[in-house]
Amino acid sequence: MTNLRFDDKVAIVTGAGGGLGKHHALLLASRGAKVIVNDIGGSLSGDGSDAAPAVAVAREIRELGGDAVANTSNVATPEGGEALVNAALSTYGRVDILVNNAGILRDALFEDVTPELLDPVLDVHVKALFHVTRPAWHAMRKQGYGRVVNTTSAVGLLGGTNKSNYGAAKGAVAGLTRVLAMEGAEHNIKVNAIAPIAATRMLTHSLRDADDGSGPRLAPATMAMMNAVVDKLDPALVSPVVAFLAHEDCPVTGEIYTAGAGQVARFFTGRTEGYYHPQLSIEDVRDHLSEIRDETGYTIPANPGEEMAQLLRTIAAQPQLVTE
Repeated sequence: MTNLRFDDKVAIVTGAGGGLGKHHALLLASRGAKVIVNDIGGSLSGDGSDAAPAVAVAREIRELGGDAVANTSNVATPEGGEALVNAALSTYGRVDILVNNAGILRDALFEDVTPELLDPVLDVHVKALFHVTRPAWHAMRKQGYGRVVNTTSAVGLLGGTNKSNYGAAKGAVAGLTRVLAMEGAEHNIKVNAIAPIAATRMLTHSLRDADDGSGPRLAPATMAMMNAVVDKLDPALVSPVVAFLAHEDCPVTGEIYTAGAGQVARFFTGRTEGYYHPQLSIEDVRDHLSEIRDETGYTIPANPGEEMAQLLRTIAAQPQLVTE
């Protein structure tokens, strides 16, 4: 089997000045991609800016024999997203791959979340996807090819205390990924997402808060387990999944993969068979809750139309009730 390469492909990686984004950029470049290394160099909470991280990663790629340029556009703004994509087009003439990786944390209990804690998180995690992906989308549609890899989180899919703003943002990323996959299909644009588990600034921050009591408390056994495995959560072990989803040979779209410590698995949304009654009452829901929640025979609808079709089949299969 030949190695998967990205020769003549141009990739944009946001938040690539460190952590996961840096490893994504380094791997893509090592396989032949030309990379735009985007990062404003801010703090974990999104404050401040520093061009040095993006410049350092781009320099490292070039020193290793690759091709990369640094970019410090702020993707949380429409102007920054447009400027980033224009930089790729003016430098390399096309955009084949977009890895939306930039992110920040502003953790707080839900009751303490203020607009100052909510809006910047939504700006970086959700609005930035629109600001960068939209101009990149135009370029990909024009050339009839593109790969987009978004970054969601288990918090957005499964929940997590102290992270209502982050969870809402990452849940939005998952939904947007599905929509873009559907709209991109006819243009040979595939869109998938990852939910990474890696020893990054975000994980270190969360573990520190749990340890010192400023964040959600974890059971001692859980803390011990997390601290024992954190050294195995090399961010570089997430990047192969990102690179595969960004490759022209990737056969899937609209899917979410969790990756960490060398393991890869798929997250999906399932639908139980449920309970049906044409004159459903509150008491029916109460009395049949276990049947409604029973996961035996679950299905995975590909889209809302398929979910509606399942409902219609259920209705059609039921004998008609005769009322006096």
